[in-house]
Amino acid sequence: MATETAPSGVRDRPIPVALAERLTSPVAGGGQTVTTTAPFTGEPLAELPLSTAADVATAFERARAAQADWARRSARERAAPFLRMHDLVLANTADVLDILQWETGKARRHAFEEVYDIAAGTLHTARTAPKLLKRSRRAGAIPMLTRTYVRHQPKGVVAVITPWNYPLALPVSDIVPALIAGNAVVSKPDTQTALSTLWARDLAVRAGLPGELWQVVLGDPEEVGPALVENADYVAFTGSSRAGAQIAQQAAARLVGCSLELGGKNPMIVRADADVERTGEGAVRACFTNAGQLCISMERLYVHNDVYDTFVPHFVERVRAMRLSTTLDFEADMGSLTFPRQLETVTRHVQEAVEAGATVLTGGRPRPDLGPLFYEPTVLTDVTRDMRVCTDETFGPVVSIYRYYDDDEAVRAANDTRYGLNASVWTKDVREGRRLAERIQAGTVNVNEGYGAAYASYAAPMGGFKGSGLGRRHGSEGVLRYTEPQTVASQHLMGLGGPPGMSFATFARVMTLTQGLMKRLRLK
Repeated sequence: MATETAPSGVRDRPIPVALAERLTSPVAGGGQTVTTTAPFTGEPLAELPLSTAADVATAFERARAAQADWARRSARERAAPFLRMHDLVLANTADVLDILQWETGKARRHAFEEVYDIAAGTLHTARTAPKLLKRSRRAGAIPMLTRTYVRHQPKGVVAVITPWNYPLALPVSDIVPALIAGNAVVSKPDTQTALSTLWARDLAVRAGLPGELWQVVLGDPEEVGPALVENADYVAFTGSSRAGAQIAQQAAARLVGCSLELGGKNPMIVRADADVERTGEGAVRACFTNAGQLCISMERLYVHNDVYDTFVPHFVERVRAMRLSTTLDFEADMGSLTFPRQLETVTRHVQEAVEAGATVLTGGRPRPDLGPLFYEPTVLTDVTRDMRVCTDETFGPVVSIYRYYDDDEAVRAANDTRYGLNASVWTKDVREGRRLAERIQAGTVNVNEGYGAAYASYAAPMGGFKGSGLGRRHGSEGVLRYTEPQTVASQHLMGLGGPPGMSFATFARVMTLTQGLMKRLRLK
């Protein structure tokens, strides 16, 4: 059983009403309101305005009006507010940590990951995006006679739709590159965690971003979702595979592009030579960060037979020692789930598995004594392919352990899923670990780390294979997805129809000889 800390002091630092009202003031609409609930306590948290489909259309109109002037600025000018925003994030960390914990129920150490991520990611994008967006020379049709360059035009107004589990990191990682690329944004965070996103917007505006460029709408997806896709020039979505497929269909009907980061059933492979101590500590983070409500966390753990009987008891002991708490400090190892529906899914997956023959090594039960949405970190064995906990995304603090005997078997098992978002390999032989990683069908693979090494490599793309999505955030791909590449070519001295007075038959022979020469000289 995981050790626990009694809920104490959590009510001593509520979100100030005045702060909530200030942060929500830019939300479009607001004729109706909704009251969110604190996952830690089940008590009312904040009253938030709701937008209608008409409010969404108005938000796009405002964003579009502001975008034209913004696009005329240089990329370096557009990046300047975000360099200042980086400093403001570091100076105001404590404030948003409280908001994140209250809205999501996550442990403070996991909230800090979000704050660090938006500071580091924003700094990287603000420094590198202007170079990516710079006009670049390309080889022309005829060397010396054709001069060609490529420039990147902004899409226009981008819809950014983000979920509740990482309400600070996910919207910022999408919105900042979209804005620096010259677009305006209409953002729809999940209503439950909207204050975290609005806090980031508030900092960006304080740093010098024109407020009209970052519009915010709130509301039920069925009410505002279609209007977001109908008005957008591009859609960036993070969420479930089901919702992502619907958005892709709606966007395709309008010939509008989209990027989708969707679900995962991520595998972790522990090779025979893995360091048990280091791997056990890393597995706890990989499986139970944010109570498992992380699309790139590990839900399937494959352990080589040679180390299985040593590693599994060590890992289980670490999990049992985890501290669960509602306190607003860094002592807790894990916090609460965010929604009752997540608790229901986790409970159902574990109960069904146990009834079908799975074994609970630790955890396996809710903890209402700590808070209404707490569930113990859970480790299962004897899980089979016909159990939902094996194939479906649980999105909670549950991991299943499987024994394997050789690398080929581990790779087949890791790839035996409709998902392909993230994976992890643990070994002392890093070179062999990388070879194994390249055989796994996942957008990111971490060697001797669960998720952070790849995700926080901001110069590299992050996204999914198969049912885990389309497109990428981070890297050059994460910036250029928000642009339309435009080729501009000018012809000089001689036209492509040949010089005056030369017959086309002669011109064709000359061009044929020239093409062969260019190959030999490697000019094209």
